[in-house]
Amino acid sequence: MTTFNSRLLSLCNTRQSWLCVGLDMNPESFGSKDFASLKDHTFDVIDATRDLAVAYKPNFAFFERWGAAGFAWLEETALYIGDDHIKIADAKRGDIGNTAKQYADSIFGHFGFDCVTLSPYMGRDSIDPFLHDPEKGVFILCRTSNPSAEDFQNQLIDGKPLYIKVAEWANELNEKNNVGLVVGATAPEELNQIRDVVPELPLLIPGVGAQGGELIHSLKVGNKSSVGLINISRGISFAGDMSQKAIRFSAENYVNQMRDSFNKG
Repeated sequence: MTTFNSRLLSLCNTRQSWLCVGLDMNPESFGSKDFASLKDHTFDVIDATRDLAVAYKPNFAFFERWGAAGFAWLEETALYIGDDHIKIADAKRGDIGNTAKQYADSIFGHFGFDCVTLSPYMGRDSIDPFLHDPEKGVFILCRTSNPSAEDFQNQLIDGKPLYIKVAEWANELNEKNNVGLVVGATAPEELNQIRDVVPELPLLIPGVGAQGGELIHSLKVGNKSSVGLINISRGISFAGDMSQKAIRFSAENYVNQMRDSFNKG
């Protein structure tokens, strides 16, 4: 059976791309709160980047804010992406086991996502319901890209930062080769440390682009021994005049930089 992590690695190697397009469909960035136009723009982003991306990551918050219409839009988006790309549910779930099971059934069953982002704060029983199927994956929040991440994540426990503790713990959960970590490009030293601690786990690396994270460093460290999937959201979805041409130009620029870096070793 193909596991989630092996499928991700195979897609990256085959396409020579490590790009995840984040679908953070913010009406403020779009410049309009017209729901139909924003929805159409989502499909334009996907159309413009299909042959460049390995994964798409809809951020649930930007869909949920619209209520029932937003959930229907999320369903349509997952279907529109199809099965040739990794579909990551950026839902950041994290609740007790019986509730987590309902979230897993929703995200993997109803919506048909391949993977989900999870918070580790409530421990293993909040993660386990998402791990039963080896073909479905999780990215556990480890060292995030937001400015206040260090408030808790850099705190020392028994002489180790919490993010290292989370990384070691996640490694133990990877019994079915379907566990990865979220590590922000805005924390380059922490990224180095985490990759050394978990050489085999895939990393989802946000923070390149609008948040100021460095692309090539993140790419090289992330892919040193496994997969480092680079997430770009605003830098692609709302690039230039937001036409398909501008979106594609931005995505091509990122992917070409990635490929050049790999070719140069």
